[in-house]
Amino acid sequence: MNDKEIIHQFEAGGVSPESFHHADHIRLAFAYLRQYPALTALDRFSNALRQFAANLGKADRYNETITYAYLFLIREKIAQSPEMEWEEFARQNPDLLVWKCGILDRYYQQETLKSDFARKIFVLPDKCR
Repeated sequence: MNDKEIIHQFEAGGVSPESFHHADHIRLAFAYLRQYPALTALDRFSNALRQFAANLGKADRYNETITYAYLFLIREKIAQSPEMEWEEFARQNPDLLVWKCGILDRYYQQETLKSDFARKIFVLPDKCR
């Protein structure tokens, strides 16, 4: 599927929650960022994720800090190689595809990411390496 199809399928509710894992979130964010300007992608992607979680009865699972941080990291990588397709992007950025002990551990304390505040409001990184 191409980027437009991936976005359409997700927004239309055609994604099974059992098969939508971290790497799929990253692929979806990549698609949004390739289709829309950064702030539009951020708005559409975060709204679609919120709706997805709410439809599952898990609205509390949405985390704005994690969503925004990943989107900005992905955006930076895309800007460095704007013509790169998904397969090459994934190959060159394996750190984005790891969930546990992943890239956000470089920037955030776990307590911060797990906080109710970080779920509701984007929190700037609070950890330096």
